Amino acid sequence: MHVGRLAQLARASRLHREGQGFESLSAHVKDLSDFTGVFCFLGPGGTLVKVSTKLGGVMEAMTFERMPALFIGHGAPPLLEDPIWSRELAALASNIAQPKAILIVSAHWESAPLVISAAQHGTPLIYDFGGFDPKFYRLKYETPDATTLASLVTSVLSGSHSVAQQSNRGLDHGAYIPLMTMYPDANIPVLQMSIPTHNPQDLFELGKRLSPLRDHGVLIVGSGFLTHGLPYLREFRIEATPPAWSVEFDLWAQEALARNDVDTLMNFKELAPGMPYAHPTVEHLSPLFVTLGAATNANLAPDVVIDGYWMGLAKTSFQVA
Repeated sequence: MHVGRLAQLARASRLHREGQGFESLSAHVKDLSDFTGVFCFLGPGGTLVKVSTKLGGVMEAMTFERMPALFIGHGAPPLLEDPIWSRELAALASNIAQPKAILIVSAHWESAPLVISAAQHGTPLIYDFGGFDPKFYRLKYETPDATTLASLVTSVLSGSHSVAQQSNRGLDHGAYIPLMTMYPDANIPVLQMSIPTHNPQDLFELGKRLSPLRDHGVLIVGSGFLTHGLPYLREFRIEATPPAWSVEFDLWAQEALARNDVDTLMNFKELAPGMPYAHPTVEHLSPLFVTLGAATNANLAPDVVIDGYWMGLAKTSFQVA
């Protein structure tokens, strides 16, 4: 396209972003008689505006709401029968726009270099747990084909990460257990991504690279547990009194989140109370840093949407803008 035409599109984009409306957009592209195609830009409030043009001007404009990014606790299969936590996760899903697709990073898949799961409809689930009622090994969560999402993920990570696809790997319980309560109809394409490192800064940068997916209607979810000291639990009841190390770490992390103090959170091993009991291994905290990196407004603190304890572990979950 001629440079002058690009300048006209840029001016139209700026006017619409400043809130002057679709009429201003139309006025500035209607004379692009030699341009046929699609372009996208950010509109008011950070929404994504997609405009299709044809000979003679604007043919169609669609606005997509930018999706948030979430960090959630996922729990074991009995979460599905916990009326309180299930209700909280369902309410969280109902309070945000319906995603076009979901990309989830679960604590239960550590693989480097980075790998994404099978995109095909009907790929079997992974029952990566033991000692539970046999009914939990018959769970099904058959989501639509996620090939388009896989292509988007590969595209936004090009230049920073090599992305492999494991064609026979389905979702693990860190992905499908919470999603079964949030989106029980299984009508949204879902793709799982491995944790390629446990370095908080590197995971934060990975989240930043993934952030543009939110403008395509993709919900980015980090799925772990804010505390996960399973070896140090003494009561295995949902309503068990949380140990001091779990409460101390949870309160410390929530205070850091309220200050939007990502640097402090990244240094949890040295600074957080309750360590190493809260996280004798760190895989359940690692997805948190992907979510923080996916924030598009660094000046807004995350919004805690679920708190409390489950079998003594902190189920604190939050949303970033």
